[in-house]
Amino acid sequence: QVQLVESGGGLVQPGGSLRLSCAASGRIFRLNAMGWYRQAPGKQRELVATITSGGSTKYADSVKGRFTISRDNAKNTVYLQIDSLKPEDTAVYYCNAVGTSSMGYVMDYWGKGTLVTVSS
Repeated sequence: QVQLVESGGGLVQPGGSLRLSCAASGRIFRLNAMGWYRQAPGKQRELVATITSGGSTKYADSVKGRFTISRDNAKNTVYLQIDSLKPEDTAVYYCNAVGTSSMGYVMDYWGKGTLVTVSS
């Protein structure tokens, strides 16, 4: 079993910054792509950013130029640096990871989320 735990959320003013972290623990054979999703009240969950084990990144159009995803493979941790925050960034941010088990199965893991609130 693999567990993902997010941290770093909180209340911040528009234009401010936050850095979210997601640490994976448990029975890990290999983690492939990792990413961040978010869900605002009354909205569907949407993809924010992804990063492969090799460091290739992709971003949603709404966050390009403001969000930066990175990872530390040695620590099994993925980060999301959020700059120039806007009120519409308010959401619960979820960490996601795709891994391969020792048996060769592809697994999908989710964290429980961390709340980001952008308000003056």
